[in-house]
Amino acid sequence: MARRTMTTAAIAFTASTALLLTACGGSDDSSSDDIKGADTGTSSPSASTSASASAASDVKRPEITLPSDFKLTFEGWTSGDAVEQAVLDDAKEQLRAGYAAIIAKQPDGGPALAFYDTESGLSQDRQWIKTYSDKDLTVFGDLPAFDPKVTLGSNKTSASLNYCTDESKAYSRNRGTGKVAGNPAGTDPEVFYIASLAKNSQGVWQNVSTRSERGACQ
Repeated sequence: MARRTMTTAAIAFTASTALLLTACGGSDDSSSDDIKGADTGTSSPSASTSASASAASDVKRPEITLPSDFKLTFEGWTSGDAVEQAVLDDAKEQLRAGYAAIIAKQPDGGPALAFYDTESGLSQDRQWIKTYSDKDLTVFGDLPAFDPKVTLGSNKTSASLNYCTDESKAYSRNRGTGKVAGNPAGTDPEVFYIASLAKNSQGVWQNVSTRSERGACQ
């Protein structure tokens, strides 16, 4: 169920139409703000950070609804740092928006994904979604996302997010025939992701690009 891969340009599905949610890797269009290790410690966020977080929380975010037969869960997506938590929160919604677009058969991604993606991120995600809409497929089952790690840029306007997913209980289904497929036998169900994000003028952390590598989770 990997969304994108580092090792090939366009593995959206295997010939057996298994649930390999892998689209092309795309370029990293990263901000010039150098990535460094996130700050640690228990000190309180600065007044400017708190004000920025407050402003971002005032932004009207789109409502995203997933059906009950697709459970996308987020284990350990919490941080004591307000900026890191903002990155995690928006990244979760971006991921939910992508799957909601697949399930709703919206090849353009819909307004929610456009809200959480940069222009380059949305272009990449549309390629991923079309691997489903073009084959008249939807998704169902359980997909946990876990072990997130945020690395903030020096000015805290760019970030890198690593996380893993476990596709053991996630499947695709053809809307017309009802045929169900999972990953082929012998495929590692865990996928490692690297997402690049940038904070926009409203304070929303938008996805710039996502890459993945199956079997790279520790």
